[in-house]
Amino acid sequence: MRRRAPVVLVVVGIVLLVAWNVVYTQRVLTRIRDAERRQTIILQRVFRAQADSNPAVAAAALQDVIFQLQQSGVPMVQLSADGKAMGGMNLPWGSDFTDPRIPAYITQLAKQNTPVQDPETGTVVYFGYSDLVEGLRVIPLLQAGLLGALLLAGVYALVVRGRAEREHVWAGMARESAHQLGTPLSSLSGWIDLLDDEVTEQGRHAKPMMKSAVDSMKADLERLERVAHRFERIGREPKRDDVDVAVLVDRIVAYFKRRVPTRSAAVTVRAHRPRDPVVVKGDAVLLEWVLEALTKNAVDALAGRGGKIDVMVERRDDGTVRLRVADDGPGIPPKLRRRIFDAGFSTKERGWGIGLSLARRIVEENHGGRIALVPSDRGATFDVILS
Repeated sequence: MRRRAPVVLVVVGIVLLVAWNVVYTQRVLTRIRDAERRQTIILQRVFRAQADSNPAVAAAALQDVIFQLQQSGVPMVQLSADGKAMGGMNLPWGSDFTDPRIPAYITQLAKQNTPVQDPETGTVVYFGYSDLVEGLRVIPLLQAGLLGALLLAGVYALVVRGRAEREHVWAGMARESAHQLGTPLSSLSGWIDLLDDEVTEQGRHAKPMMKSAVDSMKADLERLERVAHRFERIGREPKRDDVDVAVLVDRIVAYFKRRVPTRSAAVTVRAHRPRDPVVVKGDAVLLEWVLEALTKNAVDALAGRGGKIDVMVERRDDGTVRLRVADDGPGIPPKLRRRIFDAGFSTKERGWGIGLSLARRIVEENHGGRIALVPSDRGATFDVILS
């Protein structure tokens, strides 16, 4: 649903923009028809005054013309030849043309339209924009801005859609890998059970090396089964169990402590967690995968140079839980930081570019959280925020 949101937003925006344009166009047409009707009425009054020599008819026609001009909504101010206000209509504050704000308003009207001067009397009429003209000036700019925003949203939707399709491919590959691993894992489990039975039958006569090898194979088989189980869960409905993420931190740190260099270019992996449980709603298998992926990236960043990795968990004041994996390695170049979560992108020469992509998918889509690379003085620091 989150992947479809940009597309839905663009479609809704286009529909609203078209609807608004239709409604506004109809409103403009109505105003234009009203203006044409007023012009017709003015002409009718003028023709009547021309056809009738009675001064009263001419005066009434003049009053009608003034009334129709007032209905047009065009603001006007008339100045005498010596620059004094003689009259005004449709002013922002009413019909008082003696208001002290008149000089400033005349300057504003002069910027909108060229004033009309009577060559015989020297009077000048300043006029501005009616509501209709003002709208026709501003509304197209607003529509162009909205259209530009929709185009940008459309481009963003295409980018998001492309990213979602790539992530879908990676998720499909992960589930297919889990399916393909199922048969050989079952076979290996059977063979290991046979070897274990053999060692048990030999008892004290069993070779220590064989017993150690069987125990190691059991551990590796359990590890492979857990990895296959993780791949199988990608793309399925996530669980909403109570998960103590502090336990996950301990487990991940213990796992990597046994596998990182301890002498030349030593890597130190440390856990930082409160004594009390830190429980969130989620899928323990997938959350452990996220922590493992982030820690594995940190280990790879320190390969050949040594350093330390801190895996932390804390409950924040707003009730959310923050998981943090930080290292003091070389860090990530600024120009690559925006792409590190893209499916298929990797800073490693032989990397597949699926670890961080799937981690973001697990955190954001399966758990409604956030994962981000946060600024740090040295190395790379990743935060996972869960509610």
